[in-house]
Amino acid sequence: MSENLILLIEDNDDDRELAVLAFKQGPVPTDLVALEDGKQALEYLFADARFTGGEDSGMPKLVLLDLKMPKIDGLEVLRRLRSDQRTRFLPVVILTSSMEQSDIIEAYSLGANSYLRKPVDFLDFVETARQISRYWLTLNQALPVHTA
Repeated sequence: MSENLILLIEDNDDDRELAVLAFKQGPVPTDLVALEDGKQALEYLFADARFTGGEDSGMPKLVLLDLKMPKIDGLEVLRRLRSDQRTRFLPVVILTSSMEQSDIIEAYSLGANSYLRKPVDFLDFVETARQISRYWLTLNQALPVHTA
């Protein structure tokens, strides 16, 4: 895995595939791990052996999180990430189709770093992926790992 690991948590198969293709075309080399629900995401992030093969796979540099998902929704995932020392400062960008004011307010209240509406057009998604990659993987100064 590269140091530019992005974790995508998205329940919609088409949106997940679109994101994978968009990030492959981006200017920053990335490894994208795509999971389909919040339960899988928490298992992955907290080193469930089913995803890591019993080894530490390393924390992603960025989490892209959908909100409306089965099993465990995005807001609950965010709540759990912020309540654990290992993931408290992990950058989380909400990438969702929801533009409900209550979702936006709750996401920021729980510690989201950004809230973006998911583009539906492929070219728009590619451009969004390019901007996300450039900002979060090259321009943003992440908190040193040992501080978290």
